[in-house]
Amino acid sequence: MANITAADVNKLRQMTGAGMMDCKKALQENDGDFDKAIDYLRKKGQKLATKRADKDANEGIVIARTNEADNYGAIFMLNCETDFVAKNQEFVDFTNALMAKAMEKQPADIDVFKALDLNGRSVEENITEMVGKTGEKMELAHFETIQAESVYAYNHPGNRLATIVGFNKKGVENLDQAGHEVAMQIAAMAPVAVDQNGVSTDIINREMEIGKEQARLEGKPEEMIERIAQGKLNKFFKENTLLSQEFVRDNKLSVGEYLQKIDKGLTVTGFYRFMLGA
Repeated sequence: MANITAADVNKLRQMTGAGMMDCKKALQENDGDFDKAIDYLRKKGQKLATKRADKDANEGIVIARTNEADNYGAIFMLNCETDFVAKNQEFVDFTNALMAKAMEKQPADIDVFKALDLNGRSVEENITEMVGKTGEKMELAHFETIQAESVYAYNHPGNRLATIVGFNKKGVENLDQAGHEVAMQIAAMAPVAVDQNGVSTDIINREMEIGKEQARLEGKPEEMIERIAQGKLNKFFKENTLLSQEFVRDNKLSVGEYLQKIDKGLTVTGFYRFMLGA
């Protein structure tokens, strides 16, 4: 058996970020071979990920970013189990490294993102290794992208809420300000769609049924029920679709009206909003 020194253990720890005792055992189990020891630790992480699969991973980081051309944006949520790990600088740095890779390669979806190479291993394998380092279950819970003429991102302080939003124009005067304002509007008001055409049939049916039941409980005549429910649905659209919402910065305007003041024909092509616990 090779003589494992404290310097060897520390070197492996620096290379992997794993605990001292884990590094010592990895070297002992692999006769001092660093490459095999790293593989050993990776396998340990994979086993740990399986072992902790029944745990809840409700903490973590939500992050959004756009590329230098501002025509591609990505947003994802990386979950862990505790706030302690979520605020650990190594976890924060790891999340930023994942996002940097997303900006470099501009993957179209979560499967492509997970398969990207990061430091000689896939993104998914890197996440598994972080499980081994922290001892906590981790999960890339959500990943979405937007490609548009202009894309803007907003990250709320605390890394628990972020948004991205795309627009149909670029090079418009004051568009940077408008992009920031609308990204913050999405964070604050949590719209369900850009406009009523984007609201799912399930949501529309649910709101209509709720409206009908409310009208019946209020004792309204049966022949008025449908019309009352439609009125309530229209109110839902106004309050919960982005372009129809009151603009937070000036409630005399809707978001759509605000955008028309910036530039006629300017509109939102799509958005995503992720929040921990939501």
